[in-house]
Amino acid sequence: MIRGLWSRETVAMVLLAAYLPLGLFWLWLGGVDAIGRLGLSALVVAFWHLVFMLARAQAPSLAALITAFAIAMLAPEDLGVFRLALGISFGVVMGELVFGGWGRNVVNPATVALAFLGFGFPSFAWPIFDAPVAWAAIPAALIGVLTGALSAALLGGAGAVALIALAAGLLPQDALLVSGIVLVLLVADPVTSAATHLGRWINGALYASLVVLFATNWTGAAPVQIAVAAALLSSLAAPLLDEKVLALWIYQRRRRHGRT
Repeated sequence: MIRGLWSRETVAMVLLAAYLPLGLFWLWLGGVDAIGRLGLSALVVAFWHLVFMLARAQAPSLAALITAFAIAMLAPEDLGVFRLALGISFGVVMGELVFGGWGRNVVNPATVALAFLGFGFPSFAWPIFDAPVAWAAIPAALIGVLTGALSAALLGGAGAVALIALAAGLLPQDALLVSGIVLVLLVADPVTSAATHLGRWINGALYASLVVLFATNWTGAAPVQIAVAAALLSSLAAPLLDEKVLALWIYQRRRRHGRT
């Protein structure tokens, strides 16, 4: 990779290219309804980016399209225009723009929006995905890893725990498929996931462990609801994981050099 090539917008463009297989399969199978949800999500996200651009001279980012896509794909169904727009607005403003935009946020804005919609309107059903859509997350993950936009360590940590749980019969197939989509779209976000190598392994393993825990103990919860809740908690834990990994590295370095 050429030094200096990466920038915020370069990463956003690479992520958009990586998510293209997933998006195309979802739009193809979802039809007009999926296109409408994506259009509404993109419009609301663009509105708030314009507001903050004018108020703070804060440049918009192509990552807004990723946020719109994730929310449109994973949000509960039949919310209507007002409820969906409200959830998107809360997630984009409180999860990203108040921190200074994409690259400075703590939690993925789509995760914040989906959690808000899930807890705020619990009577609405979460979407159910056909297998082709879920399997399309695999080429998306591969493209992201090969280009360096997504962490192989994070995906590997999640995959290892998921395979163990699947072999032990603890992870239903529907939860496995949906959690893969959420892993690629939300948890592996290069901004809000762990930054250290070991922290990324633990971050991915924590997400998969939470999915297994919720899938086996959260009666009546939909697979998408389970995956979004796990994504929110694992993202909130990411800074703590990095802090502990750095503390361990400092401790080992001091012991190696005979310092206390």
